[in-house]
Amino acid sequence: MLEFLARRTLGAIATMLVVIAAVFFATRLSGNAMDYMLPPGVDIATKQAMVERFGLDQPIWVQFFRFVQGIFSGEWGLGLYERRSVVEIYAERIPNTLQLFAYALGLAVVLGLPLGVVAALQRKTVLGSAIMAIAFVGYATPNFVLAIVMILVFSFNLHWLPSSGDATPLHFLMPAIVLAAPMLAEIIRFARNSLLDVMGQDYLRTARAKGLPERLVIGKHALRNAAIPVVTVIGLQVAGMVARCVLVEAVFATKGVGDLIVFATIGRDYPVLQFGVILIAGLVVTTSLIVDVLYSVIDPRVKVIAS
Repeated sequence: MLEFLARRTLGAIATMLVVIAAVFFATRLSGNAMDYMLPPGVDIATKQAMVERFGLDQPIWVQFFRFVQGIFSGEWGLGLYERRSVVEIYAERIPNTLQLFAYALGLAVVLGLPLGVVAALQRKTVLGSAIMAIAFVGYATPNFVLAIVMILVFSFNLHWLPSSGDATPLHFLMPAIVLAAPMLAEIIRFARNSLLDVMGQDYLRTARAKGLPERLVIGKHALRNAAIPVVTVIGLQVAGMVARCVLVEAVFATKGVGDLIVFATIGRDYPVLQFGVILIAGLVVTTSLIVDVLYSVIDPRVKVIAS
């Protein structure tokens, strides 16, 4: 177990090192930040002073060395627009993103798993077909299309829900539904298909032959063996959900990390953009590592295969 975890951890660290290098050089190649930050017609002396103030006049390798040094020392730099610590800027936005993420994840898992089980057990009924139809629609509909439709219906026409902001929990309801929709659809599909795969296995027929009630056969034996594909899709969808937060938060203006990254990208705010991308990459890599560990807990054979 420790060797398995060590290999996965080293792989995660290597991935993060690649991400750090890639995001630094990609942001520098995207354009000169001062061309976007300063108003048109500013004199050359002022522009040069700003370039020197933020150390952008140094050779790119010197800037990269300082960037890496700052990561290990905890000095991520100042935002080019707000002139404040990048960590301080994100500290104000992260609570909203975590709240939205928690709502969406809870909604997807709490609804997805039971609906997937029902879709498998009632696969030949209208109910099972209706659940799979909902899953198909949720999977096929792009986030931004669903977001616009919900805003038009529930905000502008029915006036039930606010279309943007973060003042109350109701402001997070539509963004959470939009963010959870693809993950909910995937959980339903994989839970159904995985449960159907194991329901015809010999050990389940043996359990039924022993007189065990059906709820115990499904709940204790079938679901545990069907769990690995479901854990896989939850892990992948959680990683994808972190990235989708950027789009959803930008549409609903929830003042989270997502719209901050969008603004930093448009304005070439290097320090803010770098921190945001590395933060998202770190969450994705950490999620993948947790999923690997869960594999080995659910099915110890995973460690043997991986070795």
